[in-house]
Amino acid sequence: MTSIPSNHSPSEAFFRANADVFEKTYTVTEFTQCLQTILEKALPACWIHGEISNFTEASSGHWYFNLKESQAQIRCVMFRFRQNGSTVRPSNGMAVRLRGTLSYYAPNGTCQILVDNLRPAGLGALFEAFNRLKQQYAAAGLFDPERKRPLPVMPRRVGVLTSPVGAAWRDVLTTLQRRAPQVALILYPIPVQGEGAAQQIAARLLEAGMRAECDVLILCRGGGSMEDLWAFNEAPVVEALAACPLPVITGIGHETDFTLADFVADQRAPTPTAAAELVHPERQQLLHQLAQLEERHFLALRRRVEKIALHLDQYRLRWENLQRRYWDRQRQRLGTLAQRLVHPGQRIAFQRQALAALDQRWQQTFQRWFEQQHRHLERQTRTLEHLNPRAILARGYALVQDSAGHVIDDATRLKPGDRVQLTLAHGTRHAAILPEAAPPH
Repeated sequence: MTSIPSNHSPSEAFFRANADVFEKTYTVTEFTQCLQTILEKALPACWIHGEISNFTEASSGHWYFNLKESQAQIRCVMFRFRQNGSTVRPSNGMAVRLRGTLSYYAPNGTCQILVDNLRPAGLGALFEAFNRLKQQYAAAGLFDPERKRPLPVMPRRVGVLTSPVGAAWRDVLTTLQRRAPQVALILYPIPVQGEGAAQQIAARLLEAGMRAECDVLILCRGGGSMEDLWAFNEAPVVEALAACPLPVITGIGHETDFTLADFVADQRAPTPTAAAELVHPERQQLLHQLAQLEERHFLALRRRVEKIALHLDQYRLRWENLQRRYWDRQRQRLGTLAQRLVHPGQRIAFQRQALAALDQRWQQTFQRWFEQQHRHLERQTRTLEHLNPRAILARGYALVQDSAGHVIDDATRLKPGDRVQLTLAHGTRHAAILPEAAPPH
């Protein structure tokens, strides 16, 4: 778990990491779901001190009450299955210190604390001491992410610092035997609570670091109260963890329990079982990953071979095309040379044939030209014949001229007694103009 820098609250860090989430438009349901996620992730389990009011016990056995002080209050619920760990039964006006997580109840739009531990307020001094030590070590840089070391991917030997008679040792042992039976476990027995436990834990940590017979260490114990876990908050343990040359995983208490050892360790696990799961990947998972890598390698190799085969086919086609074009050019060149090597007599025969063809084409062309000219002459002749005055006279017309040879085209120009000449289609005659006869009555 990466620790949050001391100068930023959890909610500020979460909002900075998820700033882009707030740029879209939400429905009410989406917004409340988002709000619930933000609140529950930004505020982990914590201890709260206050006074109980409006306490009620439902028929289901759940406890509902408000935790308040002079100017603020918040709704709380402690479900029946959580009450076994409580050392006190709440009542109105009682000063208590409770541990819980924030939850947002969307149907009525309220926030409430889901309580998992409830104690009298007398533990406030211990909690203040925890916060004071936390601030002190954070200022000293013991919680900085930069100083935390990465865990080995597949350690061969794992050291476990815990009580040999506790459930934590059994959880780690069974988990690693199931997940990675090839890993060797070395137990460094320690007391996990009580007077002098912190000094013995620190001594074991230094001993494990000096012996350097393990690749990684697990410091763990089962759940308990804050007093039970206090040895992991004391200065000898914190300083020994900071000085240990080996990477250390802590799995102390339950998921909601935090100690100063968790903040200074290289990796924190919520439980001893989770610490064992962190220290080495599961054998079946590794085999599955190996099979996936083998399949990916095979596919990549097959694609490579197919690509090379495609390139070879392309090169073969290009080579065949180049060969074909080369031989075509050679054959064309040979044809040209063969034409140049024709016998002179054969070439003369070819020329005679060409001349005969040209002569035939000339005669045909001249004949077509002569026929065109003949047809043109006939058209011109027909036109002239149509315009010939004798052709008009042949239809019964006559050309009238006076004695001076002028053509008469107006009868009023003639007077009785005038002599005229009549030119017909065949021959000429002279005539005299007679007076006009009187119209009949």
